[in-house]
Amino acid sequence: MALETSLEKPAPVRAIANAISGWIDRLGAVWVEGQVTQVSRRPGLATVFMTLRDSVADISVPVTCSRVMFDGLATPVTEGASVVIHARPSYYANRGTLSLQAREIRMVGLGELLARLEQRRQLLAAEGLFAAERKRRLPTVPQRIGLVTAANSAAERDVIENATRRWPAVAFEVVHAAMQGHRCASEVIEAVRRLDAHPEVDVIVIARGGGSVEDLLPFSDEGLIRVVAAARTPVVSAIGHEPDSPLLDLVADLRASTPTDAAKRVVPDMAQEASRVREARARIRQAMSARLEREQHTLDAIRSRPVLAEPATVLDARHDELDDLRHRIRRSLETRLDRAADDIDHRRARVQALSPLATLQRGYAVLQDADGHVVTSVADVAAGAGLSVRVADGRVHVTATRTEPIEEHHG
Repeated sequence: MALETSLEKPAPVRAIANAISGWIDRLGAVWVEGQVTQVSRRPGLATVFMTLRDSVADISVPVTCSRVMFDGLATPVTEGASVVIHARPSYYANRGTLSLQAREIRMVGLGELLARLEQRRQLLAAEGLFAAERKRRLPTVPQRIGLVTAANSAAERDVIENATRRWPAVAFEVVHAAMQGHRCASEVIEAVRRLDAHPEVDVIVIARGGGSVEDLLPFSDEGLIRVVAAARTPVVSAIGHEPDSPLLDLVADLRASTPTDAAKRVVPDMAQEASRVREARARIRQAMSARLEREQHTLDAIRSRPVLAEPATVLDARHDELDDLRHRIRRSLETRLDRAADDIDHRRARVQALSPLATLQRGYAVLQDADGHVVTSVADVAAGAGLSVRVADGRVHVTATRTEPIEEHHG
């Protein structure tokens, strides 16, 4: 039942605390699964204090149990152990804290752990986190490698030494994290996030030098799997094991069998690449030489042809043809010009024969009045009129004294 409170009628702290305690008490005993991250056995106390952490979320809750029950467990509870606890939630109103009062603690066996891991694998696979199309391609030549590993570990030395030996110019951004135990998953998650946010890191390598199934359990942590799946930077899993396959191997963009194998697969071998460059140069040089030789042969064959060997021969032949054509054109033009000249002379003679001047030269004359009009009848001339007589070589100006018509005789 909800408390009725208002600004005018607020509830005291004790009422709220008692209400919370009542609500939690109604939850009753529950079975809880988690990982033990801390165990405290204080001298003189009959109670053992533990902290139980969630395997996915960053959530933990205090747990208390009797020393008698804790000491009577067949398998001692240690930090990092996976357990299932039957407990009753309790809220301590005086301190405002929540804890679980354990009534029974059961260790999660290896077989059960593997079964749960398989179930987790199936669920994550159904979400597509392990799909091949989600895998990102590693850079051919990474400038900076992000490395997540334990401090001063053999895995760290193997990755750095082998990668540097293969490609001396490569740089590393190393983030140390616990690689086993209850802090492993959370620290590796934080390291991956930090490196993924680094603008210069091209690829992230998570390296560990092998271990037992129990040691590798943090690398199947659901939280870690989701962080790796969401990373923008390609991730390489180099846990260093063969028989077992933690879920990190499935979600990573590349799985390396060992840290050394990761170094070999992340960066190219400089000596090998230099050898390939030399081989490529030799092949290119050989191909170019063969191409030049073929082209030289083709050029020699072209140059050996008569037309190119003695190009003047073709020019001389064309020159003779040109001379012959020139002579033929000249003869043709001369013939046509002669014909045209004859035709002009003939036409000139005809025109001259029809010319009035020719008539005048035969003794005829043309009589014109003062206005230049040709006089064709005596009726057009009055006595005393001035006239002009046109003869072959000039004009004669005369004055008419009289006119006399000529009578025509008809036979």
